[in-house]
Amino acid sequence: MRAVETRGLAHRFGDGEAARTVLHGLDLAVDAGEVVLLTGPSGSGKTTLLTLIGGLRAVQEGSCRVLGTELAGADEARRVALRRRIGFIFQHHNLLGFLTAEQNVAMALEVAPVMPEPERLARARAMLAAVGIGEKAGAYPATLSGGQRQRVAIARALVHAPGLILADEPTAALDGRTGHETMTLLQRLAKEQGRTVFIVTHDPRIHDIADRIVALEDGRIIDGTRA
Repeated sequence: MRAVETRGLAHRFGDGEAARTVLHGLDLAVDAGEVVLLTGPSGSGKTTLLTLIGGLRAVQEGSCRVLGTELAGADEARRVALRRRIGFIFQHHNLLGFLTAEQNVAMALEVAPVMPEPERLARARAMLAAVGIGEKAGAYPATLSGGQRQRVAIARALVHAPGLILADEPTAALDGRTGHETMTLLQRLAKEQGRTVFIVTHDPRIHDIADRIVALEDGRIIDGTRA
């Protein structure tokens, strides 16, 4: 089963003579349960591809099927519905400073209004324990280290049992050791839970967590090798 499949996926910014094509007819397949790293130089189109897969941008040309949903021609409502089935992790953890760690994680469960708040918080605490910082459930982001904040972000991405996890440069703000530890943790939890992980990264130190590494250059896939 494919978690992600693109066919002839192209994207450009601007119009007319000022238009700049950033993705050129990409064909890409990511199997369910696979951990894939997308590498390439700055400006190669990595983040654009990630945002298209995540339903954060509208597909302009070609096919992009994610978790069984075709995004070509999809309206905003369909893209929003898909985003609720995806866990996002960004370079900057994007935690809300006025909420505790458990409250930040529990926010990902608010898309399920039938779940009472005590249950959401209990699930958030359990997920924080799974990423190794259960004792920090009541702490605010400002009191946490960079690695701890990124673990909260991982817990938030996983707590609603997404079919796909998308991460954009998740180790960029971390030192080498902390970055590798957090990505190894993400890989282990994803494998245990059967989640698919797609990571955009410049960091060669985390290549060993991948099942496959896909290289992108000038908006074209130039390599896709088993790690």
